[in-house]
Amino acid sequence: MRNRNKAILGGIGAGVLVAGTAAGVGAVVAGRRIVREIRGRRNHDLRGQVVLITGGSRGLGLAMAEEFARHGAKIILCARDEQELLRARQQVELLGAEVGVVACDVSNPDDVERLINSARQQFGQIDVLVNNAGVISVGPLLSQRLEDFQEAMDVMFWGTVYPTLALLPEMIERRRGSIVNITSIGGKVSVPHLLPYGCAKFAAVGFSEGLHAEVKKFGINVLTVAPGLMRTGSHLNAFFKGKNQQEYGWFALSGTNPLFSISARRAARQIVNATRRRRAELIISWQAELLATVHGIAPGLVSEAMALVNRLLPEAPGKSTGRTRGSESQSAITRSPLTALGWRAARRYNQLQESA
Repeated sequence: MRNRNKAILGGIGAGVLVAGTAAGVGAVVAGRRIVREIRGRRNHDLRGQVVLITGGSRGLGLAMAEEFARHGAKIILCARDEQELLRARQQVELLGAEVGVVACDVSNPDDVERLINSARQQFGQIDVLVNNAGVISVGPLLSQRLEDFQEAMDVMFWGTVYPTLALLPEMIERRRGSIVNITSIGGKVSVPHLLPYGCAKFAAVGFSEGLHAEVKKFGINVLTVAPGLMRTGSHLNAFFKGKNQQEYGWFALSGTNPLFSISARRAARQIVNATRRRRAELIISWQAELLATVHGIAPGLVSEAMALVNRLLPEAPGKSTGRTRGSESQSAITRSPLTALGWRAARRYNQLQESA
C-alpha cells in the first residue's frame, strides 16, 4: 500500500514538474513575443545616422549599405580594394545617400586606426559599426595550412575586435551606439571543409555575445548576426583548395540554389530591421535556425551527421595546399542555369572584375 501511495505521489509530482516546466517555457515564449512587439513599436530612426561597414565594397556589405541608405543613413564603406570601393560608392549614391570610402585592411590595427580617424573627419561621430569583412577558404583539412587559419582569424576575429575597441570609448561616453557583427551559422555549427572559417566565426560569435552582455548597461546594443546561405555572388571570390573544381561545384550549387539560400537584399533588410529594433541576435534563414536549434539540443548527433556529410565531399589530392578563386574553378555545371541566380547576384553586388 505504501509503495502504491509513493508511486501515486511520484506520478503527481512528475506531472506537476512537467506542467510547471511547460508553463515556464510558455511564459518565456510569451514574454519574448511581448518584448519583440514592444521593440517593434520602438524602432530606432536611422535618418542622419553614420554607419561604418567593413567589407562594404561588395556582396552582403554592399547590400547592407544600400539598405541603410534607404533608411536615410550616411554610409562609410571600408575594404581593401580602392576600385571596388569607388564602384560601390557610385552604386549607393544612386539612392541619394552621402557616402565616404576608406581603403583599409581590418586585420591591421594601424590601418583600422587610420580608418576611424578618416571616418571621424568625414562625418564626425560613428553611430553604427557593422563588422562584416570576411575571407573564406574551402577545402578538406589536409589541404589547409596554418596560414589559412591565421588569415581567417586575422580578418574575421581580429578584424572585428580592432574596429570595435577603437570605437567603444566614444560610444560609452555618449551612452549610445550600435555594433552589428556579421558572423555565420558556421559560427554555431562547424561544417566540414570550412574549418578555418568556422574557427574564426566561432570566435567572433563568442566575442559578440559577451560584448553585448558587457556594454548593454552603457546604452550600446550589440547584434550578433548568423546568416545561413545567401546569394551574394561571393562564391566567385572565395578560395578553393584540394580538388578545387569539385569543391567550388558543391559550394556554388548550394549557395545559389533558392531552396537553400536567400537573396542578399532580403538578408540585408532583416539585418537593418534587427539593428533598428536593437535585437541581440538574428539568425537568417529557416534552414540556419533549424540547424542551430537541433545542434543546441543534440550537438553530438549533429557532429556525427557532419562526419557523414564529410564522406560525400571531395578528398584532398596528396599534399596539395594551393588555392584557386571560384571564378577560376568553373565547370560546365557551375556555368549552367543551375547557378544563374548566383551570377545575377555577382553582377548586382560588385563581385565581377569586368564590371570596372
